Amino acid sequence: MTQTLPPAVGKRLDRIDGHAKTTGGARFSAEYPYPDLAHAALVHATVARGRITGIDTTAATAVPGVITVLTHHNAPALKPAPRVSMMNMSTLISGTSVDYLNTDEVHWDGQPVAVVIAETSEAAREAADLVRVGYRSLPSTVDFAAERKNAKPQKNNPILPSGGKKGDAEAALAVAPVSVDLRFTTPPHNHNAIEPHATTAVWDGDHLTVHEATQAIHYLRSHLATRFAVPPANVRVIAPYVGGGFGGKAMAWAGTLLAVMAARATGRPVRLPLTREAVYRTVGGRSPSAQRVALGANADGKLTAIVHTSVVRQGNGIPEGVTTQTRHLYAAENILLRQNLVELDLLPNTSMRAPGEAVGSFPLESAIDELAYRLGLDPIELRMRNEPTVGPLDGKKFSHRMLREAYAQGAESFGWANRSAQPGSMRDGRWLVGMGVATAYHPGLRFTADVTVRLSADGSVLVRCGFQEMGMGAATAQAQIAADALGVPIDAVKVAYGDSDLPTAPMAGGSVQTASVAASVLEACEKLKDRLHKLARRHGTGSYPETLAKAGLPAVEAAVGSDTRLGRLAGQARMIATIMRDLRTVKAATGAHFCEVRVDTDTGEVRVTRWTGVFDIGRVVNPKTATSQLQGGIVMGIGMALSEETLVDPRTGRIMNPSLTGYHVPVHADIPPIEVAFLDDPDPTMPLGIVGAGEVGITGVPAAVANAVYHATGKRILDLPITVDKVV
Repeated sequence: MTQTLPPAVGKRLDRIDGHAKTTGGARFSAEYPYPDLAHAALVHATVARGRITGIDTTAATAVPGVITVLTHHNAPALKPAPRVSMMNMSTLISGTSVDYLNTDEVHWDGQPVAVVIAETSEAAREAADLVRVGYRSLPSTVDFAAERKNAKPQKNNPILPSGGKKGDAEAALAVAPVSVDLRFTTPPHNHNAIEPHATTAVWDGDHLTVHEATQAIHYLRSHLATRFAVPPANVRVIAPYVGGGFGGKAMAWAGTLLAVMAARATGRPVRLPLTREAVYRTVGGRSPSAQRVALGANADGKLTAIVHTSVVRQGNGIPEGVTTQTRHLYAAENILLRQNLVELDLLPNTSMRAPGEAVGSFPLESAIDELAYRLGLDPIELRMRNEPTVGPLDGKKFSHRMLREAYAQGAESFGWANRSAQPGSMRDGRWLVGMGVATAYHPGLRFTADVTVRLSADGSVLVRCGFQEMGMGAATAQAQIAADALGVPIDAVKVAYGDSDLPTAPMAGGSVQTASVAASVLEACEKLKDRLHKLARRHGTGSYPETLAKAGLPAVEAAVGSDTRLGRLAGQARMIATIMRDLRTVKAATGAHFCEVRVDTDTGEVRVTRWTGVFDIGRVVNPKTATSQLQGGIVMGIGMALSEETLVDPRTGRIMNPSLTGYHVPVHADIPPIEVAFLDDPDPTMPLGIVGAGEVGITGVPAAVANAVYHATGKRILDLPITVDKVV
């Protein structure tokens, strides 16, 4: 019963859900039909801080088809959001602590103050526009730039430290033979997944079914159970297909809670899809940041001091790891890292692809580039001279680190040797040509998952786990892993996922899902094989189906974890032990970005014309889906670099460009061919050697673009995005 099939892990396989998605067979959260389905739309506050003095719904209720309008006068009561606790991961998904429609207080411009329920979506939207709300405005603070001086130190977190110190970095900086001391800013960003947030909610007595665009199925179940005062077993969250998440669908935002509230109030199934504008008004995005990076070095390029400090907006309890990469990337005798928060009367920011590292890597990698020019060193050579052998701040061992190999392979593939060292010296007609590099870095985290694996007498395998599939090929990867573990063809493996009735899984965030679920799939498969071997010794050897037939069993199953009370407690202990064990070493996905830009000498237009990325993400389960993940991260990073910016009115706190007509994301014409390569070397401390590919691709990208622009023009851009006015 040993494996004789070629391995499935490492093959470029199509996604197993690809056919359903490309033919329209996949059903998303706003597409589930229910008899007597009602439709809902939100009414948003138009002041940043204040109290509601009156709501006139007369015109709204007169619209044909309107069932009711819920306001703070007649809405069912919600239980308060639970306090954030690392001992209960489901508490992390409270997007805000606001009691929607249970208060007359307004905390930000855009906060939902009413929800209209009608027979059709058209009637709901029309009526929502007719609701008139009066306010007593209160003093508000909404200008991030003006309020940065009032920032306070961020509290420490056992998983994401808020800072760190070794030696006296400021003193070392003051006497360094060569130094740079730069200030950077990055703007707020908003989520724009292909599928906007949507909820279909159905109550049956005190049992709730929710079809939801979520990347945290089981955490959302617990959250809804708490807020609506029902047992978690009475809540079912179904999300087999999610059209992109990137962190925006990790939290329980207003649309979800108010759809469930509306369904309870009306006694009917209710669907509430958010418009693009409503996503901006009610779903958190990336925080703006102000950062300082100062580097001191000897004449040979050896770093003597690193200072990295930041100010960001207050979020929802999950800190922005702005200085995370700076803890681990470069060796220096003196390091100072500090993260600060400022509270504003705006919708709280939330996780957005590589939260913290995406913006924190921009100033660090830009400052390293600037120092290289001042030293007269190649930017790659400077990085290699300061490549650490252990964690620079805490001395922890690296579980796996191959940045030297990534840079060497990337430089060869990209043609870095053809780069002229002098800024502004490379031209092609009217275009200035520049090349830039930057390091990619994202921590490798792992949580735990409950899994069952069932082998039937016909040779088929069923893997059950309530993880999330947001387009990254999660189900395909787990099928590959199970096929190899059991020695069966991948076509024999079916994966059930996307449903809270399945065994509990962590949220799809922090690049944790693949490794976390893989660990449990492998453990369950080992348990299953052990049972089969015992059966074979008792009934005679043969193939798995033959063994089951001889034993007279239709199937055999093995499980990791359970949803019983004791099982949940054991699972919590298992997760804490896993996290604490993993924190003993530095685990991370890393990579090297190589970027070529062309800058129009007349207009200042910047075009990215070539890209090469080489990544160390441990074992690559499926090169096809991993390549897509990393290319997508690079595309998102190019958007950060050149165009993406949420514009907040500093007087009113109102988002001024709440849609894709004014918020500019990259389109096909903005993106060159992107070459992605993997070192494909397993991390020996992770399940199957998997580290994670979802977020590392975006880190370092804005810096690589900015560094290429500097090489092309001699202008160091310190404020994102790199728009024409900053280049000319």
